[in-house]
Amino acid sequence: MNEKKTKLRPGIIMLIVMLSLTTNANLSGQDYLSPSAMIADNQAGKLYIAQSTAKQVAVFEISTSTVIKTYSLRAEPSGLALSTDKSLLYVTCAAPKGKVKVVNLKTGKIIRSLAVGHTPTAPVLSSNGKTLYVCNRFDNNVSVINLASRKQVAQIPVQREPVAAALTPDGRFLFVNNLLSAGAANKGNIAAVVSVIDTTANKVITTIELPNGTTALQGICISPDGRYAYASHILARYTVPTTQLERGWINTNALSIIDVERKRLFDTVLLDDVDNGAANPWAVGCTNDGKKVCVTHAGTDEISVIDVTALHEKIRKYHADEKNNQSSSAGRSNYGSYGTSSIPISNIPNELSFLYDIRKRIKLHGKGPRALAIIGSNVYVAEYFTDSLTLVDINKTADIKTTALPLGPTPQLTQIRRGEMLFHDASLCFQHWHSCSSCHPGGARVDALNWDLLNDGLGNPKNTKSLLLAHRTPPAMITGIRENAEMAVRSGIRHILFAVRPEEEIVSIDEYLKSLKPIPSPYLVKGKLSASAKRGRKIYSKARCDSCHEGALHTDMKLHNVGTGDGLDKDRKFDTPSLVEAWRTAPYLYDGRAATIEEVIAIYNSDNKHGQTSNLSVKEIADLANFVLSQ
Repeated sequence: MNEKKTKLRPGIIMLIVMLSLTTNANLSGQDYLSPSAMIADNQAGKLYIAQSTAKQVAVFEISTSTVIKTYSLRAEPSGLALSTDKSLLYVTCAAPKGKVKVVNLKTGKIIRSLAVGHTPTAPVLSSNGKTLYVCNRFDNNVSVINLASRKQVAQIPVQREPVAAALTPDGRFLFVNNLLSAGAANKGNIAAVVSVIDTTANKVITTIELPNGTTALQGICISPDGRYAYASHILARYTVPTTQLERGWINTNALSIIDVERKRLFDTVLLDDVDNGAANPWAVGCTNDGKKVCVTHAGTDEISVIDVTALHEKIRKYHADEKNNQSSSAGRSNYGSYGTSSIPISNIPNELSFLYDIRKRIKLHGKGPRALAIIGSNVYVAEYFTDSLTLVDINKTADIKTTALPLGPTPQLTQIRRGEMLFHDASLCFQHWHSCSSCHPGGARVDALNWDLLNDGLGNPKNTKSLLLAHRTPPAMITGIRENAEMAVRSGIRHILFAVRPEEEIVSIDEYLKSLKPIPSPYLVKGKLSASAKRGRKIYSKARCDSCHEGALHTDMKLHNVGTGDGLDKDRKFDTPSLVEAWRTAPYLYDGRAATIEEVIAIYNSDNKHGQTSNLSVKEIADLANFVLSQ
């Protein structure tokens, strides 16, 4: 732990402060900070900033615009919560055996470490300070920790990859964002959902459906009066072929408003403009007076500041007009029904100009805005790739002032780091509708949707593949239509981003994707196969699964007709996918029709073309699935 306090002055003093931070930062490897989460202590005038790559938390003093302390964690911080008396900082540390580190802010020491689940994030403290809620992303549950006993008292199952949570002001309900949709991808409403937890009973009491195509459900906050929750996400237009980008034909970017009392969707508004996408909405927060809601755009390096009163008035008027004109709206196109079954279908999610005149869209100084903290009329935005903050003063109605605030020296980007930044950068895309990470969120993995990408003709959508190991397991694409991942990356930039980019940029993206490492499976027990998975390993060989899924990467890198083709793809051969991280890539098969590995084995392999599995018992199928999911 280091401590340094310097008053900020223009010019040379700024340079001295930035250089001094180099020794204050306890940086790892390539000297990146990567600010990814942030929380404010309004009374003390401080920001606590989780810096994931540096494996530390920085303390930023607002009066001097200076980092005055860093707390070394030796683990990657993913989320922050402050005790009610502001004396303790709770830091979730992302790892398969996740921990919450408790930092005493007076002594600067880590006083305890609380065990939670796989890749914990988004800690939320109860209003009485007695209970801590933690999202365990890859265990698909929420830990409930009694802080007096320092023990986990409950694990509450939610749907898929919980990454954000917000507690109602009365402490009765916890709203949890699930990053991705669960279930099959070829039927019904395919959307990530918000789970609502009753904190008295410690159980999910309802699941709030969002519009069809909701994915990458990132930030959530609740208005100060407790009436509404605001959740940011991508709204994918996966029901139409990817033939163009204009007017959000492929991806749009949205804010869903939830009625807290009724626990249902109020409506969803698009954050884009007609010819300018607002890609990858991330963090969301309300001002203390409830008059503004702010959303960061990680793909376009912006923040949206929305007038809340005008927003709700406009939605209510729109609903009244729709109700009065139901007969005339019956024939209106809904872009593949982007309403939900929980409310009457609204056309607002298709209105690209809905926020016109009630929202300001502000360009930030840095790259990759993810977290935000609001103090009065000042919004601080943490910028992941440039190790910086932008201060946005939203008090003025005309020219909003922004100030660049470095957290350390300007990072010198390696080729891999540059590739990671470009992968998340929607400025590469025509009209900025999306980035590569829009369809491959969570570190270039999957969005759980089927897309008709025109690689192999119209009308035969394919499920998004993870890009982990893509460069080591050619060919690329589920039908092997691209000879290798290098060709697939270049094709994606041309035909999905609709852009032409310099070769050096594309090579950097290649290098980033090559650098990806698998995350240990949550199905492992103390890092090893469970008893069930060990039995499954024998069945894997007996059923001849290893005849195609062979070797350390579990693929022979060849095309096979395994009898799973349908429609236009009935007799098609498909590339043998690697089973590494199969636990993370649901749904399964080329069209995502199988929600689970058990379904792949038991339902969609009746003729034994996809392994000799028809004679397996229910227990053997479960064991085989556990082995596959342990990779």
